This record gives sequence, structure tokens and C-alpha cells, in this order.
Amino acid sequence: MDLHALRSFQAVAEGATVTDAAAEARITQPALSRALKRLEDEVGAELFHRVGRILRLTPAGRVFKEYVDAVLDSYDRGCRAVAEVVDPEGGVVSLAFLHTLGTWLVPRLVTGFREAFPQTRFELHQADENGLAQRLLDSTADVIITSRDPGHPLITWRRLLVESLWLAVPVRHRLAQRQRVRLAEAAEEQFIVLKPGYGLRSVTETLCRQAGFSPLVGFEGEEVETLRGLVAAGLGVSLIPVSREASTAPDMNPDLPIRYLQVTDVQAARDIGIAWLASRTLPPAPQRFVDHARSVTADATAAPAPRG
Repeated sequence: MDLHALRSFQAVAEGATVTDAAAEARITQPALSRALKRLEDEVGAELFHRVGRILRLTPAGRVFKEYVDAVLDSYDRGCRAVAEVVDPEGGVVSLAFLHTLGTWLVPRLVTGFREAFPQTRFELHQADENGLAQRLLDSTADVIITSRDPGHPLITWRRLLVESLWLAVPVRHRLAQRQRVRLAEAAEEQFIVLKPGYGLRSVTETLCRQAGFSPLVGFEGEEVETLRGLVAAGLGVSLIPVSREASTAPDMNPDLPIRYLQVTDVQAARDIGIAWLASRTLPPAPQRFVDHARSVTADATAAPAPRG
């Protein structure tokens, strides 16, 4: 059985057109169509049916794909294991992480790791909380860095650090001259939040409920920097992560006139952790990265109040 044909089958089964899959495989579309037909002959069943211009899996195709995924994953891991035997200081770390951690924590961890293991390559992916867990389950990532325990029986999660959350308000806001605030005092404010599925969104909703109200959502974004910008524009308030490891105090940026207030009536913080599949032995390079991440963040805590 041709591994290239299996990869093309997998690509088409996951939604790629035959044209795109053929381009990825660097063969012609008719050649790919013939390869898929040979695969069906070998399996002894029709694997696809056509819906307009799209190929959809048949029931037999859905069953077959589960085994194809397992075969290709096992083959790829075998190749990686051999490569790491040949070059034990190298290897590949496939790492997925929250968007909000791409500005400070992930660069810090990757930079420190590569100083010790400069030959290691990284494959980096960003996703929301649900997408991160799925990347582990799909074996498209070795390790994820996320803001909460996925709570899945097949996933092992370990806390790395605790990140403080501060109430960000515009500089001309009625609370802007304060240093501390009860979150309940913002119950009537418009909240600028991330979209559902992002960890910071669920943490914000949980903290507001603990403070006795449901947040009035004024805007849903996909990046924390967008939240900061809209707060600075006076469109609402937001719970923003501020960590000791951040490169600069965000409220010192003259382009973002924001004040950050310490929240006193609820424990405004979120866990940041690292996770991997419990049922799978990590290859050497990802295991070294997990050990590195846990070591350099040991006893890390949230930042003191931002300056400004």
C-alpha cells in the first residue's frame, strides 16, 4: 500500500479538494484520482461519494480513515524516533498554544530551550482551548500550553504558573483613579471579551458570576491586544492577563491609555499549564521541552500591580 496514496486519502477525507490534494502531493489530478481508485480496489469498498464538486466519505470510508490516521501517525512517530536516535540533540517539538501566550510565555520557553538544544525544530500552532485539546487527540501536536486543565481522561495536564487578571479601564473612566476595585463595581459596564471557546472568556464569565453578575458583552474579539485597544478607545472594560514575564508594563504604552486595577472581591487569576496525551510516550525532544517548561516556571506567580 502506497503511503503517498494514504496521505492523499487523508487530505481529501478531511476536506481538501482533489485538485488541492494533488498539488500538495505534487502529482496531477488524474494521477491522484487513479491512486484513490486503486486504494478503493485494495480495500474492496467505495471510500468516497461525490457531492457536487466535493468528495465525501462513505460509511466504509469513515471506518477506514480511523485506521489510516493511526497508521500514518505511527509511521511519522517512527521516523521521528529514528531521527532522534541518529541525532539525539535534534528532533521536532510540535507545540500548540493559546493566542494570549504567544506574546510572552511561548517565546520565552522556546528561546530558553533552543539555547540548550539548538538543533531542535519547532512546529508551532495557535488555537482556542477546545482546538488545543483536539490537536492532542488528533496527534497533530505533541504538547499544548493552555490556561486550564482540559479535563479529558486521555490528557495529562500540569500547572506551570498562575497569571493575574486585572480590570482594564479607559484613563477617563470613573474608576481610573483607583488602584483597587471590586469586580462587582463593574457590573453595569460593557465588557470587551474574547469569543466563546477562548479560556479567558470562560474565566471572565466565571469571575463575574462569583462577583454576583453576568457580564454585559459589548464586543467579542480574538486577540487580547484587540481587547486592550477597544478599552483604550473607551468602549468598555476588560479583564486582562498581566504577568511578571510581560516585557513591558502595558499601561505605560502611550498609544494605549489604560489603567489596570487590582480586583479584590474575587480571586482574579488563571492557571497556565502544559499538557500531553497520557496514553502516548512522548518522543525525546517533546519530553525534554516539557521538563524544561516545568523547570523554568517552577514557583512562578502572578505579577505585582502594573505601573502607571
